[in-house]
Amino acid sequence: MKEYILNKFEDFALAPVILRAVSELGFDKPTPIQEQCIPLALEGHDVMGLAQTGTGKTAAFGLPLSQHLMKVKDRPKAKEARALILAPTRELANQIAENLRAYVHHAHLRVNVVVGGASINVQRQKLGRGTDILVATPGRLMDLVERKAVYLDMVRYLVLDEADQMLDLGFIHVLKEIASMLGEPRQTMLFSATMPTQIKQLSKAFLNNPKTISVSPPGKAADKIAQSVHFIGNRTKADLLKECLAANKDDISLVFCRTKHGSEKLKKHLVERGFKAGSIHGNKSQGQRDRAIREFKSGEIKILVATDVAARGIDISGVSHVYNYDLPEVAENYVHRIGRTARAGRSGEAVAFCSPAEIGLLRAIEKLMGVDIKVASGEMSEQEEKLNIGKKKRVRNRVKKKSDFRGDKRAKQALKGAKEDRPARSKHKKVRRKSSPPNATQGAKPAGSKKSSKPSRKQRLRARANNANKSANKGA
Repeated sequence: MKEYILNKFEDFALAPVILRAVSELGFDKPTPIQEQCIPLALEGHDVMGLAQTGTGKTAAFGLPLSQHLMKVKDRPKAKEARALILAPTRELANQIAENLRAYVHHAHLRVNVVVGGASINVQRQKLGRGTDILVATPGRLMDLVERKAVYLDMVRYLVLDEADQMLDLGFIHVLKEIASMLGEPRQTMLFSATMPTQIKQLSKAFLNNPKTISVSPPGKAADKIAQSVHFIGNRTKADLLKECLAANKDDISLVFCRTKHGSEKLKKHLVERGFKAGSIHGNKSQGQRDRAIREFKSGEIKILVATDVAARGIDISGVSHVYNYDLPEVAENYVHRIGRTARAGRSGEAVAFCSPAEIGLLRAIEKLMGVDIKVASGEMSEQEEKLNIGKKKRVRNRVKKKSDFRGDKRAKQALKGAKEDRPARSKHKKVRRKSSPPNATQGAKPAGSKKSSKPSRKQRLRARANNANKSANKGA
């Protein structure tokens, strides 16, 4: 593969209107992935990029995509799309669309975004006018295709962003179905933060002789992120968080929690204590999530409490601190979380709160990243660490119960499989063994002995009737 050493966007031979937009956005020097991807994409190659969040991927595929579409003279017809970008979450799709509109501001290309949680009728109206670049989440796109609101047979450019997360969310079959509707020939670009086996298989199905780009290995965080960890109990996490936030009042901070309920509870607690905070998670409507992000960007709120739904969807250059209030269950998600800071070459801080029960999660994160995270306060003794890791192993190996899953479909399937693996129970009822008759030596009653029990009411009535009959016969 050719080596490209390009230090300015002018070196890419982009159209003047695109260079003007880039200059207005303040981009002066391309990032490593932009430096490698843009020339290959302009030449028409399929591209498979391995890069973490915050490395400038949107411009890496967005600028050459805009350049290609500007060369098409006629406008797209009603319900027609020329290029398709698929993203796993609403936040990421909206972020991509916002960036693309800035790139094509002077080029008069039409960018539409379709995601769940928004009015499908409004989206149908916009698609009815024709679309140059369509940014979508797979689920909502399929809904619109089934309603014949958009036709994909004229799509000649396909981008799969955060492909590994789309696979994690179970979109593999939907992606294949969408790919079968697209036009040929087409240029495809796939970007992923990790490279599991499924991604390699997906690339073989979607890409044609792709050029591979890798600018940061899986698990590597931005070099300008200062990481630290506090060993602390669950009950005192909120107090420590308030201390950290109070010490950095003017900074923009992002706080990650593990659950939706925990995020909302923490946000309300911070608001009650006088902090300007908002929250986004799966229980919020799309309008509420958009409003919270808009207020966060504008500076109306300084603190945003979120679940991992936002880990790959927030691109706000001013985020200075990321707090991992709860450590993530999946180590890779930690990398995506802290990638919300130190974006576009800036510096930032990532602070983790680790309870005794989370020590195993912390060690998994350190193993993935190949670093020892600096301890800011507290300590974990070797004995306590072994004890907690041992607990995790015992919990992992024990037989699961229904109460452990709380509605998780995958877990329920695992439980069903575990039940099928157990030996089948006998359908016949167990017959109790009769005890052997007692011996005479064991205090057995003699054969002629009668039970000293009172007669039942039925027996008494029958006896009374017999006596009455006998007396009647004597009188006769």
